[in-house]
Amino acid sequence: MVNCISLNSTSRVVMTSCRNAFAMVANLTLYAIALVLFNVSEARTRADIENQYRWIAYLSIAIGCCFVGIFHLGTKEPGLKISVHGNSCARVPWNYWFRKILYYQVGLVYVLTRLVQNVSQAYLAYYVIDDLRMAQSAKALVPAIIYVSSFIISVIMQEISWTSHHLKAYYSAGGITWAFCGSFILLLPRSMNAFMYFIAVFIGIANALMTVTAVSMQSALVGSDLNGCAFVYGSLSFLDKISCGLAMYALQSFQSTSPDVQDRLSTSHVSITRYGLSLVPGFCSLVGVAVTYSMKLHTPYTKPLREPLLE
Repeated sequence: MVNCISLNSTSRVVMTSCRNAFAMVANLTLYAIALVLFNVSEARTRADIENQYRWIAYLSIAIGCCFVGIFHLGTKEPGLKISVHGNSCARVPWNYWFRKILYYQVGLVYVLTRLVQNVSQAYLAYYVIDDLRMAQSAKALVPAIIYVSSFIISVIMQEISWTSHHLKAYYSAGGITWAFCGSFILLLPRSMNAFMYFIAVFIGIANALMTVTAVSMQSALVGSDLNGCAFVYGSLSFLDKISCGLAMYALQSFQSTSPDVQDRLSTSHVSITRYGLSLVPGFCSLVGVAVTYSMKLHTPYTKPLREPLLE
């Protein structure tokens, strides 16, 4: 939808960063709901804990459905008001994208970015509790710090004038930042677990930089081929889900190995959880930076439109 609203590259990135900022607001809202429920009802038994999380799920689904309904009922379906390159109704065949090297590059960068986020989110709570032996509140406080810092960076990114070089530079900055965070996570001893709050700030910054720019690279790939953007976003999202599922399956397979194997893979300072949270996101971010460096993104559309693209 972002591509259909504007052809200007800066406007597209601004809208993507705005979307990411609201995603962080949604995540923080979930934590607020959990905080209220935990304070209202005290859990003393396993059944009480299950009931708390059941109500968190019910309320989250209800709020989400309300906003989905508002969007579908309150948003008028726009249509193209002007033609792009003389023909706004020309269909773009799906095999057209498979002939473009940039499609594979952008797809790989996007999948790697989603791997960084999803794998780190999956193992973060286990890492701070099981590995660092932090307080139980840390499994909520550390992700909250990540979301807040991501929100702030997403808002700041809306004030930048974006070009293809800026996209590559900011993605590289986020990827390198995540690689450093991964190395600190791998080596962080339990006696210095308080530094995890400091690392969480930089993880949030890296997540925002990588997510906003990776999604914006899809917009650069689509360009003015608006009738093909659904296939691009849909296919890359499908690859994202498949790759994340396979990665989590592979990591969890180590958790289900025999105790002897786990003892050989784990030490007093390094565990499977620590490996999954540090090495996998760090490696994926560095590979993403390398692929981004080799990209040749299209020259952004900078000519202002004389009339709105949509009506």
